[in-house]
Amino acid sequence: MNVKRKEIQTARMWRFFLDATSELIEEKGLHHITIREIADRAGYTSSTVYNYFRDLSHLKFFAVMRDTDKYLKDLPGYMEKGNNTVEKWLYAWECFCKHSFQLPEVYSLLYIENLGTIPEELMQNYYQVYANELINLSEEVQSIITHHNIATRSSLYIQSAKEEGFIHEEDIEYIADMTMLIWTGMLTNLLNLRRNVSKEEAAKQTMNYVYKSIMSTVVPEKRKEVNYIYGDRNDNENGSSTS
Repeated sequence: MNVKRKEIQTARMWRFFLDATSELIEEKGLHHITIREIADRAGYTSSTVYNYFRDLSHLKFFAVMRDTDKYLKDLPGYMEKGNNTVEKWLYAWECFCKHSFQLPEVYSLLYIENLGTIPEELMQNYYQVYANELINLSEEVQSIITHHNIATRSSLYIQSAKEEGFIHEEDIEYIADMTMLIWTGMLTNLLNLRRNVSKEEAAKQTMNYVYKSIMSTVVPEKRKEVNYIYGDRNDNENGSSTS
């Protein structure tokens, strides 16, 4: 079997199993499905499933990755609002918060839960099979979505902010980690019902903390150049309505 034919067959089998997984997740929830149920739904044996996926957590990871398609479609439009790296980064965060808090269990599985393997490998495997999802996405956007670790992709992206004079080198790792921890904490609290707020309010509160954290690392003389507007409002003297 030549390489191209094998790729087509792999993509086809993935589709069968991921469709079955998605259906069962919709019916029973993320944490109440089994490999046998997925195999039965797809019309194959459990052993066939293991020819393509390592275990149940990987199947669920790949299945819910497809729930991020709306985020991928929205992200370029959000980033186009920015005129410099800091603004683009803030709008990218707003887009991520908007979608992740609408589907907290999905994004928790993708970015927080222990999957028993290296998540970057899973992400690479997914985009190898579904490379068409990256078509028409700019390199700038691809550089964000193809890195699994939120802090890593942030630190890589905001290197340009250092070159533009907005952030010092020594602050890049700090602010990348801080924004990731803010999002992780807020999403976890929402899932555990420890914050009695709507999904929309949780996303807005997260952006408020993200905005303030990022702006605290922008050098003072450059802060007036950051004109970020949350939603359709402009309540902040720097152009942000997140406060």
